[in-house]
Amino acid sequence: MSAGNKQKRSESSPIGRPRGFDRDAALLAAMRTFWKQGYEGTSIQDLVTAMGVNKPSLYSTFGCKEEVFREAVELYDRLEGRATTQSLAEAATAREAVETMLRANARAYAVSKGPRGCMIVLSSLLGAPENEGVRAFLAKNRLDGEMALRARLARGVAEGDLGPSADLDSLASFYTTVLEGLSIQARDGASEQKLNMVINVAMLAWPAD
Repeated sequence: MSAGNKQKRSESSPIGRPRGFDRDAALLAAMRTFWKQGYEGTSIQDLVTAMGVNKPSLYSTFGCKEEVFREAVELYDRLEGRATTQSLAEAATAREAVETMLRANARAYAVSKGPRGCMIVLSSLLGAPENEGVRAFLAKNRLDGEMALRARLARGVAEGDLGPSADLDSLASFYTTVLEGLSIQARDGASEQKLNMVINVAMLAWPAD
């Protein structure tokens, strides 16, 4: 092989990866595919088609399907988790934080275009034994969200807007379950109005003192 040919080969894209390959754009495409079809419903062929790469390139760049999914979930948290993060951080009281979190997510879940509901909740219904690692990963992700909510409730107690007798574990678990239920309702086609009706009832469970 001539020196010129070696130079050309060294400047070309890795085998199977198109010139100008954008890893971030490919991961975003993977995230949307998992979000729409779920983990078990998404094949490697679905991913390579959506991401614009072939199988060797996908494996060399991202690793196995599970690794692509884990990165996709992290991206989803950064992009779509802002409604929850901002609600918990910026609301003046614990009650406002919870209600704002629920309504902001209801609005996001009920979009007219693109996948509806929460990717993390909708991807969690896994049956194959070989996917136990993914199931555990998603369960931890949801538990982390519940713990973040509990921490905000504890801040409410410390700041005096939530009574000291409030059962923080039960409240965090309850409103996390409501949030996850809104996701299922949205995927089934529920309107934002219907989701907000559910939230109206859920907020009646807020402690009186």
